[in-house]
Order: sequence, then structure tokens, then C-alpha cells
Amino acid sequence: MIGVMIARYLAGIIIGYFLGSIPWGVIITKRMAKVDVRQYGSGNIGATNVLRTAGWKTALPSLVLDVAKGAAAVLFAGLIIGKNYIMVGQFGFGPLLGEVLAGLAAIAGHTWSIFLGFKGGKGVSTFFGGLIVLTWTVALFGGEVLFLGATSTLFVSLGSLAGVVGAYAILIPLTIINHWPIDYLLYAFGGGAMIIYSHRKNIVSLFKGIERKLGQRAEKIRAHSGRQHKKG
Repeated sequence: MIGVMIARYLAGIIIGYFLGSIPWGVIITKRMAKVDVRQYGSGNIGATNVLRTAGWKTALPSLVLDVAKGAAAVLFAGLIIGKNYIMVGQFGFGPLLGEVLAGLAAIAGHTWSIFLGFKGGKGVSTFFGGLIVLTWTVALFGGEVLFLGATSTLFVSLGSLAGVVGAYAILIPLTIINHWPIDYLLYAFGGGAMIIYSHRKNIVSLFKGIERKLGQRAEKIRAHSGRQHKKG
């Protein structure tokens, strides 16, 4: 029984990773705008760089599908694992942990996509997609922090970081005081760590005052001279 459960956990993780690895930003910009988003702005495949490169009509479906990747990973894991538990001593590991691991795998897939040579995006949309399925109220809170942070400062990166950290922060008292499952906190911590790491260049750019603002158009990375010009 334990072997079967481990296999189901692994299946959920693998499916989650491959779902997260689907580079919707690249697929949609090539199909709708006839450009490769990786050649513009930050080179990121996420909705923000798609917006700067090809406009909101292209960015919106990219955003929705990136959110859907995280949600689908969690849902599929729940279906695969069912209501079974693994008992290790006095501790029981059930479907919720499997869903969390699959959601984290989806974030990793988006950030380090096997289809793009283990490069990708920042993982924020996919993070919130998984969080919506796990606990939509916390996702709503984190999303509001993200929206307010991005619109008030015009820095999407800063708003994204604030939204992810906000989701983790609100889960701490909910876990300690309200006895929410620690699995949610694990998801927010693991996903937040990956997102902060993927934003490391943006954090440096914010401190230097050279981070791109919301509404700025993306320039082509490779100029006619063959030199590369990348901004944060």
C-alpha cells in the first residue's frame, strides 16, 4: 500500500511539473503576435513580459493559462491520490500533501521548463493558480496585495513579491491559531522561495532604480549589431 501511495505522489509531481513546463507565453505570442517573447524585454515567458511585448490581448490568455497550469496540477494530484493516506508513526500524509507537492512541481516547471532548456518564467501566476484550488481565500488576499502593490508602485515585480509574501504571512497565524493544515504553509513557503529566487535580478534592479515599470514597452534583446541588451 505504501508503495502504491508513493507511486501516486510521484505521478502527481511528474504531471504537475510537465503541466507547469508548458510555455504558454511562447506559444501564444508566436501564434497571435508572430514574435518570440523570449527575444524581448527581460526574455521572460510570463504574462508581464508578454504584455510589454505584444499587448494585453495576448497577455490575458497567457495569464489565464499560466494560472490554469497550477490549478490543474493540484486538481490532477487530488484525483490520482484520492482519499488514501500514508501513516508514518503517528503522522498521516494524505491527498493534501500530494496536491501541495504537485503544485510546487508546476511552479518549478514554469520556472525551469524542460521544453525551454530549463529556463522559463517567474512562477507567480502558476503559484496563485495552485493556491486558488488549495485555499481560495488566501489566494484572494495575496492577489489583492499583488494588485495594490503593482498598481500603486507600477512595479509588477514588487507587487508580485509582496503578494506571495503576503499569502505566506497570513497563513502563519491561520496555521498556529486556527490550526489550518501545515501543508498550506509548506506550499506558500516553497513556492515563495522559488519565486523570490526567480526575481533575484528584479530585486537588484529595484534597488538600482532601473526596474521596468508597468506600461513600458519591451525592446528587442538582440540588436542589429548582434549585441545583447537586457534590462531587469
